[in-house]
Amino acid sequence: MFILKRQDVEITSIQHPKRDQKVPILSYQGQTFRLISVFQANQEEEARAFWRELTDNQGKACVLLEEPERYSVWGKIRLDQLGNEAAPSGVVGGVTPTVFTQACLLMLQAVYIDIEDFMGTKQAATFQKEMADVFSKGRFPEAETPEAIKHLLTVDPLNSQQTPVWQDKHLSVLLQELHRLSKSYFGKSPFVSRILEALQDLSPSDRTQFLNWMRQSPVGKLWQ
Repeated sequence: MFILKRQDVEITSIQHPKRDQKVPILSYQGQTFRLISVFQANQEEEARAFWRELTDNQGKACVLLEEPERYSVWGKIRLDQLGNEAAPSGVVGGVTPTVFTQACLLMLQAVYIDIEDFMGTKQAATFQKEMADVFSKGRFPEAETPEAIKHLLTVDPLNSQQTPVWQDKHLSVLLQELHRLSKSYFGKSPFVSRILEALQDLSPSDRTQFLNWMRQSPVGKLWQ
C-alpha cells in the first residue's frame, strides 16, 4: 500500500485494552497501523518481499517503513477494534503469534518422526519422555500430561483445533532444547536443514515471518 520514511509518519504506543502491553501504532494521513514485523538494515530484500506478499497476494493494507537502521511492516487497524484483533504477525511486547508456535511444533514433530524412522519406537519413546521433562521444567502451558505431549508430537499443528498459547520465552527454550536433543540423537549428521524443511508446510509469508524472528533471536543462531 505505502512505502514511507520515518519523517512521513508519527509513531506512538497505546495500552492494549485486553493485555498488559503497549502496542506500537503508526499514524499516516488519518490512518492507523500496528507493527507486524521488523527486519534488520541488511534485510531490505526480505522486507520488501514480505510487504509485497501481504499487499499484492493477500490484499492487506500495509505500510513498509524505511529507516536507516531497520525496515518494518505495519498492518492497518482501527483502534476501536484493537481488543478484537488477533495477535500480530511478529513478536511485540512479549505476545507470540500462533504461527510461531505452529512453526516450532512442525520442527519438533520433524525431529520426533526422524528419530522414530531412523532409530525405532523405543528411541522415539525416550525422546518423548525427554520432551516431557523440557515442558515440565519450562512450565509450558497445555503440555502438562502425557496425552497433551503425545498430541503435540503427532497432531498436525496447522490442522489442530487448538494451538497452545506459548510466549516468546517458551519458544526460545523449546528451540534450544530441541537443538540439544537433536544433536544428541543425530550427532554430526546435517539435521538442521532436514528439520527446517518442515517449515515448507507454512505459507510463504508465515515462513518469512518465523525465519525473520529466528534470525533476530539468540537461540535462532543454533538453527542457521
